Amino acid sequence: MTRTSLRWAIVGAASVSTKVVADLRRVADNQIVVVYSRDGAKAASFAKANEISRSTDDLAVLEDPDVDVVYLATPAATHRQLTERAIRAGKHVLVEKPLAFTAAEVAELFAIAREHGVFLMEGMWMKFTPAFERLLEELERGRIGPVQSVRAAFGLPAPEPHTGSRWDPTLGGGVLRDQGVYPIALAQALLGSPDTIICHGIIRDDGLDVSCQLLLRYGDGRHAQLATSMLEFSDLGAAIAGPRGWIDLRAPFWNSPELVLHTDDARRIFDEPERLPMEREGYGYTPMLRAVSEAVLTGRTQHPRHDEAATIAVFTTIDGALGQLRLEK
Repeated sequence: MTRTSLRWAIVGAASVSTKVVADLRRVADNQIVVVYSRDGAKAASFAKANEISRSTDDLAVLEDPDVDVVYLATPAATHRQLTERAIRAGKHVLVEKPLAFTAAEVAELFAIAREHGVFLMEGMWMKFTPAFERLLEELERGRIGPVQSVRAAFGLPAPEPHTGSRWDPTLGGGVLRDQGVYPIALAQALLGSPDTIICHGIIRDDGLDVSCQLLLRYGDGRHAQLATSMLEFSDLGAAIAGPRGWIDLRAPFWNSPELVLHTDDARRIFDEPERLPMEREGYGYTPMLRAVSEAVLTGRTQHPRHDEAATIAVFTTIDGALGQLRLEK
């Protein structure tokens, strides 16, 4: 039966869930009906603070007949198992990154989603922001010519003590899947999958990757210079360059407040570049949530902006980078 509105379960009461709940309320035809946490008291507190009528500490919420869509924001190590469970229960699923641990696992989840006819997407909100939309428009107009290179970094040191799931390799921690996914996804959205991956960085004795510098090379000379770290800052902006100029995505590039176009002539390239301010909708998740809602309501099982092929391609690069880091030890 075709639905005209969607009922959501928020699975995981992490801080990101608070922002997603607020932004989801900006999207018409969506209702949040329940929140889950393995800590019942935390679930109840979250529900009260966010005006959600029901809370639970029972994962049977994934089979709840009153739920259409599951937003999953539990620790990364649980994503694959819980996503599969929700899919097999006939639920549409939006999963916080990472969707799984490897490209093979991601492919398996999409195959199961196809089998059950439900929507599945990793929460790559960067690709739905006004800045990314405008970037694609400017590139389509040929403002800088064909994209030849991408530079992007996500270096953000975590405060001491280094605890929590992102610092635990058994819980799916590590910088590439948590932060590095953004510069990789940006580069591959514009350049495609690389022919060669060159990676150097720091990986601990327990297998946790904490810093990585990546060079993605393409046979025709195009390339991407990327970096990510949980130990130190990097410039959080990005630059996309071509034969006629370049476009800066001001920091943070994954939800940029402004595009700066260096193109057309010497004055516009060096002295007076064109500035395009971007308006943020809510915390920045609203455009993605609206796109997911529209896709589900119109019967799509993937979104073309970040579909199965794009997701697997990013994980393939991450798999290759992690393999090189492990060989470096």
